[in-house]
Amino acid sequence: MMSASNLSEQQIKSHTPMMQQYLRIKAEHPHILLFYRMGDFYELFFDDAKRAAQLLDISLTKRGQSGGAPIPMAGVPYHAVENYLARLIQQGESVAICEQIGDPATSKGPVERKVVRIVTPGTVTDESLLQERQDNLLVAVSQDKQGYGLAALDISSGRFWLSEVSDDAALQAELQRLQAAELLYPESFNQVSLLKPARGLRRRPDWDFELDSARQQLRQQFQVQHLDSFEVESLPLGLCAAGCLLQYVKDTQRTALPHIRNIHKEQPDDAIILDAATRRNLELTESFSGAATHLAAVLDHTVSAMGSRLFKRWLHRPLRNQEQLKQRYQAVAALTESLFFNDVQQQLKGIGDVERIVARLSLRSARPRDFARLRDTLSILPSLKQLLRAQALQPLVTQIAEFNQQAELLQRAIIDSPPQLIRDGGVIAEGYDDELDEYRRLAEGATDYLQQLEQRERERTGISTLKVGYNRVHGYYIETSKLAADKIPLEYQRRQTLKNAERYIIPELKAHEDKVLNSQARALAREKWLYEQLFELLLPQLNAFQRMASALAELDVYCSFARCASDYGFVKPSLTQQPALQLKQARHPVIERLSQEPFIANDVILDEKRRVLMITGPNMGGKSTYMRQTALAVILAHIGSYVPADEAVIGPIDRIFTRIGAADDLASGRSTFMVEMTETATILHNASAQSLVLMDEIGRGTSTYDGLSLAWACAQKLAADISCFTLFATHYFELTELAEQLPATVNVHVEAMEHGDTIAFLHRVSEGAASRSFGIQVAQLAGLPADVLALAKQKLEQLEQQHQLPQQPHRATTSVAAPERQQSLSLATPKQVPDDTEQTRATALYQQLKSLQSDELSAKQALDLLYRWQQQYINQQN
Repeated sequence: MMSASNLSEQQIKSHTPMMQQYLRIKAEHPHILLFYRMGDFYELFFDDAKRAAQLLDISLTKRGQSGGAPIPMAGVPYHAVENYLARLIQQGESVAICEQIGDPATSKGPVERKVVRIVTPGTVTDESLLQERQDNLLVAVSQDKQGYGLAALDISSGRFWLSEVSDDAALQAELQRLQAAELLYPESFNQVSLLKPARGLRRRPDWDFELDSARQQLRQQFQVQHLDSFEVESLPLGLCAAGCLLQYVKDTQRTALPHIRNIHKEQPDDAIILDAATRRNLELTESFSGAATHLAAVLDHTVSAMGSRLFKRWLHRPLRNQEQLKQRYQAVAALTESLFFNDVQQQLKGIGDVERIVARLSLRSARPRDFARLRDTLSILPSLKQLLRAQALQPLVTQIAEFNQQAELLQRAIIDSPPQLIRDGGVIAEGYDDELDEYRRLAEGATDYLQQLEQRERERTGISTLKVGYNRVHGYYIETSKLAADKIPLEYQRRQTLKNAERYIIPELKAHEDKVLNSQARALAREKWLYEQLFELLLPQLNAFQRMASALAELDVYCSFARCASDYGFVKPSLTQQPALQLKQARHPVIERLSQEPFIANDVILDEKRRVLMITGPNMGGKSTYMRQTALAVILAHIGSYVPADEAVIGPIDRIFTRIGAADDLASGRSTFMVEMTETATILHNASAQSLVLMDEIGRGTSTYDGLSLAWACAQKLAADISCFTLFATHYFELTELAEQLPATVNVHVEAMEHGDTIAFLHRVSEGAASRSFGIQVAQLAGLPADVLALAKQKLEQLEQQHQLPQQPHRATTSVAAPERQQSLSLATPKQVPDDTEQTRATALYQQLKSLQSDELSAKQALDLLYRWQQQYINQQN
């Protein structure tokens, strides 16, 4: 059977008039589901019906025929449509809502219908379709030879911004940060794979991205003659994306968008740049396991939905502006004093999601409960402002106006607990409107009248079983038993016959029925009109409402920071312009909260003389935790939060890179090692002297010699050429020699203690290199069979003998240097490779002795040096 979207006009005319109407409307929306209103149901036909039946698990039926074959049909009840829409939106689908706009009583042929709105994943505003603690973003991407333009809009709040990035990696990092619900891109976009696995991909015509058209769209939206005041003209690619995005929203909403009042640009230099791998590896708002064990889940103590959304936005875009961060610290300090944040959060608990309520007000889709929540929020503001007397909080207070007039209006207009919809009335409070009250009295007076009529007719007719009733089909009636037929007065007119009863109407009751039903209809019409007038009365305050919502969300985040500082012992960071990253007794904020065991805190000292920490130690010892907690402390400090440490001094940081963990990308044909090398390449190409780099086990995915060579080369690049702050964890003990060869490079290790064949992890980080990896002991803890472990130990001893490694008695801890270092690969730079002549060897030995600071050598380092010279001598003799 043909698709509904592909039928010719001749084929359309072969259908019934109603189906012709459906097909013509469907032709205007070929790629999305069409919900076609028929009575109490929204119906879908043809391929839409099949798809909806599959996605929603509803029955697939048939109606009529097309080309001799039955037409598939599926439907959902109109009163439950929001539930079905929510399920479709979550699956990335879009839906066109087609309503009856004509009067069935006067229509000749099918009732007139039209699409009144299009619901898409990125443009929904209904409360039931949104996740309250997550942003719901519509994003557009444009492209030229210079790079990419990005624009993002949260239609549920009105936030609208644009930016530009120069390369593929930066684009993917931004898309990973934004997590768009829907992503628009031009037809000519030639790298769609870069956009995946984004949800809701929508291809748009190239002309939607034209620069002149974009400028016109934005000028029209903001009602300005030029865009100079928005300072966005310097980002033409971003403007192209913004123009497409705005046009798409207008096409889908089909109404004015007065809450979108501004657009701002995001500059990469304003924030610490986090690439996609870093966001993933640090588990900022998503954990690898999918459980609520990420940073936001543990530290988000906001009490409002809009506060929680702001917390996550800040977490994904840490600021670099130290003055702005210091202002945030001051606000947190003011709230922390005397546990002041407790009082403020008690007030904030009564705050509604004003950000999204205001958006629904502007779109005229706000529901009665939105008005009630706005009323309750406005009534709280005066007492909340009385609390906020601290000087550091005054910038927020000035954004929170006291909407006394609007609060009083909503107090009078809306009942305490309104129904969900205005459809059946009962929303406007008594006493708000005299005309409405009069209609209601007329309708409500029906009960007393009917009781009086019933009593009077019983007495007049002598029929004791007579009663007056009402139903929606037949209206009001007088009911008697059939046994009383001989007592029925002549003026009674039969209305309905039942099995054992007869129902009648009399002129007096008919007149009352007309009066009551007319009063009810007028009351409902009046109430709906008054409800629409509330929009007109509140719309002038949209801008002030948005400023107030922004301030309340920010205040909520500061309270969350203050609670972490108070409850978890976080400390205010000291920001400096000098290169420094010094954390005393730092902890991992997530593991500390979730672990049943006490967390072992450790210092991190990075400065001009200590730019690279070469970290060794056993698996499971805590190397990755030590690295991650350092990066998380930096991120927390740069969103305005205190940090989990006893002391923190942090200098300028421009980017954070992580290369942690093993993962493949089979969909793109990339192995684990390829992913590792790709991420490493990104770091080496983009890191600067102000970057923080976390490198974990580089080179594991290939042969020992290849891996060691790559790890050594990467470490030298980071230390000698880039000179960035680097935490470099490795099991290649050869790399510990770099501390002697490269500037500002030091060895640290994670301690462990061995008892027989078992190992105890101490999780302490100490100076110097580790002595062993304890891989076999860790394997034993993992449950490898005993025979496998025994064979592994034999093989280890054999390899040690083959490489002529000196045997050392097992030591209690790993706080000494590695005696079992493999000697098969020299770490000397090419300029240091020994010549074959005795003279060259002697000269090299002399230079080493001359530069040796013997008084500063530890016993461990001296022993290491002796081993190396011994091995060199043996190799020369051979």
